[in-house]
Amino acid sequence: MTDTPFPADPAPDFAHVTDWVFDLDNTLYPPGVRLFDQIELRMTDYVMRTLRVGRTEADRLRRHYWQLYGTTLAGLMAENDIDPEAYMAEVHDISFDALTPDPALHDAIADLPGRKIVFTNGSAPYASRVLEARGLSGLFDGLYGVENANYRPKPERVAFETVFGKAGIRPRQAAMFEDDPRNLAAPHAMGMRTVHVAPTPVDAPHIGHHTDDLARFLTRIKARQG
Repeated sequence: MTDTPFPADPAPDFAHVTDWVFDLDNTLYPPGVRLFDQIELRMTDYVMRTLRVGRTEADRLRRHYWQLYGTTLAGLMAENDIDPEAYMAEVHDISFDALTPDPALHDAIADLPGRKIVFTNGSAPYASRVLEARGLSGLFDGLYGVENANYRPKPERVAFETVFGKAGIRPRQAAMFEDDPRNLAAPHAMGMRTVHVAPTPVDAPHIGHHTDDLARFLTRIKARQG
């Protein structure tokens, strides 16, 4: 497990932080469980049925919309005027059996000072089910899905501004934890500490820290703050 390629002791960078913002998928659970694979299959099925295209074209469109608009949903809304609520309910109707509780992560998040929220490009009800399966329910002051950003997804800055305004997050006193590097650009520009949570680090000016072990990283921060 590593926190690379940044300073060995990240704690001083977080001494002022009182607002903690966490992405959900592949951030609060390890990407190795491949939960999102189920969602992608359901996205493809939705695109096939709604746009009346074959699986190969549906897969292409799903990826194209994600790259161009930030999420497949945003692309479908922009180009095909689909109902976002029905879409979100369908694609998140998956099994959570691959998720297991993580007591170490629970304790590390619980020990953080101040306000803690989840902000996902999924839906808030879906986030609630993931947190329950991970043993992380009750830790957060708010769960915010893309619906809370008026269906404007990360990495759009307006999505962060909308959710942070609702949650009372103060960017210059906040940190953002996220597996998708592009979703850290706006938080960095807003003055937040940024942490890329992923198996492999990415060298980019908007990424302040990297870790492949979120619980360990948070514990190291709290050890210096406590």
